Amino acid sequence: MIEIRTLHTIQELQLIQKLEKKVWGMEPIPIHQTITAVRNGGLMLGAFVDGELVGFSYSFPGYANGNSFLCSHLLGVHPDYQHRGIGKALKEEQKKAALNKGYSLLTWTYDPLESKNAYLNLSKLGAICSTYIENCYGDMNDSLNSGLPSDRFKLEWWVDRQFRLPDDGKEWRIPWEYAQNEMPKLPNIEPHLSEIEDYDLVFVPIPAAFQQMKQQDNMLVINWRMKTRTIFQTLFSKGYVAIALEKEQEGPVHYYKLVKRELLEAEKHAN
Repeated sequence: MIEIRTLHTIQELQLIQKLEKKVWGMEPIPIHQTITAVRNGGLMLGAFVDGELVGFSYSFPGYANGNSFLCSHLLGVHPDYQHRGIGKALKEEQKKAALNKGYSLLTWTYDPLESKNAYLNLSKLGAICSTYIENCYGDMNDSLNSGLPSDRFKLEWWVDRQFRLPDDGKEWRIPWEYAQNEMPKLPNIEPHLSEIEDYDLVFVPIPAAFQQMKQQDNMLVINWRMKTRTIFQTLFSKGYVAIALEKEQEGPVHYYKLVKRELLEAEKHAN
């Protein structure tokens, strides 16, 4: 049984710091920052199993063009408790708490090559994305991010509405091929991007096992980073929005599904 509750005290935030170190192996956020945030419109949620903290989410207020929103900065789950739905449970509780505080929009970032995060954020929660940030956090030395530019998707999670997601239309599925080591790679498709607006739906492949690929062939991962960077930046500049990650039952890639924003009837968040 998972218990999720809002955390307020210094003692509770000290538990969060210990879990941060366990999850990412880096120095945690100072308590003077987190406690100030939660006392001024922010939110810290903890997930407990048998009284032990096993997951958390941390968010703080944001503001742009006269509108406030909630910046969801960190979500972490203890390695021994991952893949049990705790991350999704934390996000659903965060949605309820955000609505109670008067927020209609939550934003956060994640690495677009991390397929499990993409599936949770887009396909399960219903967030959308049309913002790509190059090297968002600079060089990062933790186990998940070292050796790559920290490129990120910046998501929009409109918690007070649902979008109509089109299922059909003229579509293009970006091709991929096998490298010599039998891992997937992207060919050079830049010459074809000029014709992208002819399609209502575009499917962009990413590695199904990004971290495993990184351990075996870091140069191939860098190739994926740079080529998908160009693809997503081109698509977003032409008005496309990422709305889902479609998992292939077999094979080494999954596919982002992108549609033209006007088909969603979705306003663009000011970044």
